[in-house]
Amino acid sequence: MRVTGHLLAYLSLSPIFVVVGFLTLIIFKRELHTISFLGGLALNQGVNWLIKHVIQEPRPCGGPHTAVGTKYGMPSSHSQFMWFFSVYSFLFLYLRMHQTNNARFLDLLWRHVLSLGLLTAAFLVSYSRVYLLYHTWSQVFYGGVAGSLMAVAWFIITQEILTPLFPRIAAWPISEFFLIRDTSLIPNVLWFEYTVTRAEARNRQRKLGTKLQ
Repeated sequence: MRVTGHLLAYLSLSPIFVVVGFLTLIIFKRELHTISFLGGLALNQGVNWLIKHVIQEPRPCGGPHTAVGTKYGMPSSHSQFMWFFSVYSFLFLYLRMHQTNNARFLDLLWRHVLSLGLLTAAFLVSYSRVYLLYHTWSQVFYGGVAGSLMAVAWFIITQEILTPLFPRIAAWPISEFFLIRDTSLIPNVLWFEYTVTRAEARNRQRKLGTKLQ
């Protein structure tokens, strides 16, 4: 039981790892959709804070739990965060990233595996909050519902409102200065970057070979 508690405690730190991962992606990729995704997560947490202070339902027990973030527990911010992240990623994988190469089976397989992993992580983080007595089942349930609904809403806003604006934003002088780019018209960014990098490497290798002759 003690080992389980430690594992779930570490697992409940997943939101921190997700934020660090996003900041790393933004620093190295500087892609507008990634920035929008992180903005949606921030908005989701703001909505969670607002709902908590409107409902003002306490956590299931006192003690050190009241000193973590806020004394209110409805809805669970961890649950809402992870379900937003998982549901938005699920929608992105199946509706935004389209097949562009011939490995159809492998492409679908990794999407299914990754989606299942994300949803499992969201469930385990939610469960950890109940196991560690930070929240009740109803608090993590409604946190998951709120996060999922926010994810769907933000995905629609991003696709229908923000994405058409991305080319203009990427053309701003400040965006060019910070190398901020828009890849919304590229169906599969991973495959695109792989093919472009491979082609450029082969081109440079041929040039190097010509110079050495």
